[in-house]
Amino acid sequence: MNALRYTLLSAGLVVCCGADWLQFRGSDNTGSTGAAKVPATEFQVKTAEQAAKNVLWSSDLPFQGVSSPIIVGDRIYVTGVTGARQDRLHVACYANADGKLLWQRQFWATGRTLCHPTSSVAANTPASDGRRIYAFFSSNDLICLDLDGNLQWYRGLTLEHPAAANDVGMAASPLVVGGAVVVQVESKGDSFATGVDATTGETLWSVPRKADMNWTSPTLFHPPGGEPLVLLQSPDKLTAHNPKTGEQAWSYEGKCAEISSPVSKSDVVLVPVDGITALRAGAGSANWEKLWQEKGLATGSPSAVIHGNQVYVLNRAGVLTAGDMTTGKVLWKLRAKGPYWATPVAVGEYLYLVNQDGTANVVKTGAESGEVVSTTEFGEQMLASPAYSDGALYFRGAKHLWKIGTP
Repeated sequence: MNALRYTLLSAGLVVCCGADWLQFRGSDNTGSTGAAKVPATEFQVKTAEQAAKNVLWSSDLPFQGVSSPIIVGDRIYVTGVTGARQDRLHVACYANADGKLLWQRQFWATGRTLCHPTSSVAANTPASDGRRIYAFFSSNDLICLDLDGNLQWYRGLTLEHPAAANDVGMAASPLVVGGAVVVQVESKGDSFATGVDATTGETLWSVPRKADMNWTSPTLFHPPGGEPLVLLQSPDKLTAHNPKTGEQAWSYEGKCAEISSPVSKSDVVLVPVDGITALRAGAGSANWEKLWQEKGLATGSPSAVIHGNQVYVLNRAGVLTAGDMTTGKVLWKLRAKGPYWATPVAVGEYLYLVNQDGTANVVKTGAESGEVVSTTEFGEQMLASPAYSDGALYFRGAKHLWKIGTP
């Protein structure tokens, strides 16, 4: 199946030929999809007062976590934790067709498991190259399994960096690119980014980062005609690195956000600095060009989403703002009740938002305005960003995993 669905490029980057959602904010890290199949724009979960509508299935989750699900072929992969100290790490696989649990693997955490009550040791979204699953946890444990759950390698990074921990936990999700699994670990005690060989688990490179609290994730930057780079955002700057060697290609200094991550499309990078700052950069160039900066596009905890020629930002209070990708001009604003941690997903004309309390809003977008067309109460906490695949959306709550779509 995998040989039919994926093409391995010379750079080592796996490009999905199907409808997979391989990592945080999707396979290309933009939070959007160009797929033609739009999920259901109106749905309801089953309660004592109402029947379910456009819910294809829901499955109980036997563990706690706030990481997002990823989709590889006909399977969904989710991480979680159990135990009073959240020191039991779980990776689980569900069937896409009916939500049946296919397998679950458990491991002991080797690093620190202290985290904020609203978060989890399973805050980091796993990633895949289409052949393996890479699960990273707040304890700085990096686990590689094949698609059937067989352990390939295991790295306890806290054993090498004992001071790498934040009092409220870590949250950076891994990025798979160029045959490397890139993780970003930044704290007051010890900060670094490292590239690990995706096949063997051996360290390819490691670069020090400023000792400061940070929860942003490595981001893919793949300009046309060039090799992909990894973007690492810290509170004081954004740097671009070769995923195979860690060599820095260019950097941009500024007071960056500490939670929302950068996002790119083509040769343009949007950085959460002074609202949003747009940079045009090349693959191997040490230079960048500042295109625009707009304070009115300030992000909250969710990362910005690029969809078509628009960028969407959602602050924690629930104000959704649309901006023009070319100029940065604010096009419209819409209030959707917050608070929000999850990054929205854009499909077709619609944005799918879910707030911390489990209220999902479907917003129809346009050039001049946005409109909430439906609202759903899932009835449980949701901090995980939704995932999309083949006309369906996947929502991960505190207790359940849902597949939403038109039967």
